[in-house]
Amino acid sequence: MLKKLKRRVLTSIRKSFRKPRKRMPYKPPTPSPSPSPPPQSPSPPQTPTMPQHSHHRPPNFPFLFPKAQSTVLPDPSLFLSPSLLSSPLPTSSFFQNFTLKNGDQPEYIHPYLIKSSLSSLSVSYPSQSHNSSFIYQVFVVDLTISATNKTDPNPGKSHVISSYSDLSVTLDMPSSNFRFFLVRGSPFLTCLITGNTEITISTIHAILSFSSSNSLTKYTVKLNNNQTWLIYSSSPINLSHDLSSITSEGFSGIIRIAVLPDSDPKYEAILDRFSSCYPISGDASFTKPFCLEYRWEKKGWGDLLMLAHPLHLRLLSSKDSDVTVLDDFKYNSIDGELVGVVGDSWVLKTDPVSVTWHSIKGIKEESYGEIVDALVKDVEGLDSSAITTTSSYFYGKLIARAARLALIAEEVNFLDVIPTIRKFLKETIDPWLEGTFGGNGFLHDDKWGGIVTKQGLTDSGADFGFGIYNDHHYHLGYFLYGIAVLAKVDPAWGRKYRSQAYSLMADFMNLGRRSNSNYTRLRCFDLYKLHSWAGGLTEFADGRNQESTSEAVNAYYSAALMGLAYGDTHLVATGSMLAALEIHAAQTWWHVKEGDKLYTEDFTGENRLVGVLWASKRDSGLWFAPPAWKECRLGIQLLPLLPISEVLFSDVGFVRKLVNWTLPALGREGVGEGWKGFVYALEGIYDKEIALEKIKNLNDHDDGNTLTNLLWWIHSRGDEEEGGWEGGGKFSWFGYYCH
Repeated sequence: MLKKLKRRVLTSIRKSFRKPRKRMPYKPPTPSPSPSPPPQSPSPPQTPTMPQHSHHRPPNFPFLFPKAQSTVLPDPSLFLSPSLLSSPLPTSSFFQNFTLKNGDQPEYIHPYLIKSSLSSLSVSYPSQSHNSSFIYQVFVVDLTISATNKTDPNPGKSHVISSYSDLSVTLDMPSSNFRFFLVRGSPFLTCLITGNTEITISTIHAILSFSSSNSLTKYTVKLNNNQTWLIYSSSPINLSHDLSSITSEGFSGIIRIAVLPDSDPKYEAILDRFSSCYPISGDASFTKPFCLEYRWEKKGWGDLLMLAHPLHLRLLSSKDSDVTVLDDFKYNSIDGELVGVVGDSWVLKTDPVSVTWHSIKGIKEESYGEIVDALVKDVEGLDSSAITTTSSYFYGKLIARAARLALIAEEVNFLDVIPTIRKFLKETIDPWLEGTFGGNGFLHDDKWGGIVTKQGLTDSGADFGFGIYNDHHYHLGYFLYGIAVLAKVDPAWGRKYRSQAYSLMADFMNLGRRSNSNYTRLRCFDLYKLHSWAGGLTEFADGRNQESTSEAVNAYYSAALMGLAYGDTHLVATGSMLAALEIHAAQTWWHVKEGDKLYTEDFTGENRLVGVLWASKRDSGLWFAPPAWKECRLGIQLLPLLPISEVLFSDVGFVRKLVNWTLPALGREGVGEGWKGFVYALEGIYDKEIALEKIKNLNDHDDGNTLTNLLWWIHSRGDEEEGGWEGGGKFSWFGYYCH
């Protein structure tokens, strides 16, 4: 049947070359208006991108998948305050180690590594250990702050997380009368001490010199590791010292501690000037499309000094922010130099990214025939009964793979295959949304607040750890892509399953802060680093981690597409913004450019991509492949191949060097054809003809990819420009014409 359809459409295409004619848009078999806006979506930006026309009201109660009890999830009550337990809890946050096992693994609270143990807190201004394969920040206990006489009769509980926000976490140590305001990007470690407590500040180093100001509100401590630390107090405090410890009499008030990052006297003068104003929390808000605003709650007096990483500085809008950048005030970090910024409110702005169903530049009609040939074969191969995997990840990839075929069919005007694709999508998606899929399924966990899988209820390794909140944006992103496409081509289906679709989206994209929400706020996305974390409720010495940036981009891109399908401008704006930030972060920290000073010379010289990025480590290896398998490293940072992939790899000069770095690895015995396809796809950005021939000679493809998709990609390449996505609106048609 499909072969007959193919002959018919090819005849039509050949005729169109001789005499162009107007095409009629595809109409689905059940014409109906676009599905109404959703029952629950992220909190809207104040200025939506376009008006929303609908009179449908959401249901009174959002849809939840069936509730279930996990046997593998950790107990959140060990370290989180009882007042927090009634709300959904973060599962991939920058302070996650503080909630797991003994709570004593360090976390990177820029610019310090912080460790809580035995009702004391240790701080390290980390150095870096590195070679050509990895870089990591070395945790050395530079200072430890503890109470000389603990007051709690049960000191076994080291700390309690009493509050947290987008940019901060507050640790209480009841037995020590300490409250630490751990605010990301603060050059000071700030502690509130109550109860006239005697404190001890110890070090593993030797104290070489110790001096105080006349007011006894500032002390200077020089150690034998060439570090100088400054201790500030809100009122006079008497400190004394021996070779490796500093002690006080009873004290109540604020203590602030900062390392002096440079011996230049101006650094100390800057810290002195801003020592009296301290942040206690910080929030990030999507105030309008493609804008993110930071606001810190502060106490004390004077202006607030914070630190910005390289991506902050690139996006910081001087027109919208009342800030002063101190270009010469810098701290070292694995994320690049952290630069001083004065001001308690920042506005970060990114160039718009157009979320499109089809290719950004389009496909020439003379290329349609070759794509249709492959499309017919790939659609003929769709058979839901032949699927053997029950993994939420691999099943999601198969759904998204088929959905790509529908959109490519639209783009090349070969609409007769869409009913077959629609049938396949319904057969594969419906059981997951209805809870009738035999081997697995989505369930709701009340303990932390989120979606888990049946397999993950009793096996922490099942579904790549989805049951302990690993990789949620990866898995659900693939499902959302399929749902978005199916809702587009079959609006009646979209209306029927809208609530389930939005529940999947909200699991990792909820923007709300309400205590009665079903999901935590932005489960995976880090609003300080401006990218996602994939690691969930597993303790790691190096903090959270993420391997595939492209799958993270796919998650937010797919959510935005779902917004398009449902006419939800708020979801479109939020998904587009998060995708844009994820792309910026990938290009900043995962794409390693020759001559760049961000990473050490030995690592930069050997690598064009980071494999797994950790909060406090950069690794050239992957979870599933050693560093030498460069084709896997490239592929995992590109798949799935989508229109937005063009934005992610917009720097053609970098792409050329990346492909040349990868190609020799393809000569290794046993290299998978699927991984080769991704290498050739990037080669097609700057050499279409050679890449096209290589792609045609492939005999297999990644389980989320097809020959149709690769041909679509190659034939949608335009005349690429060297350089990257910076400021010209290149990937937004409005920005291209109206910048």
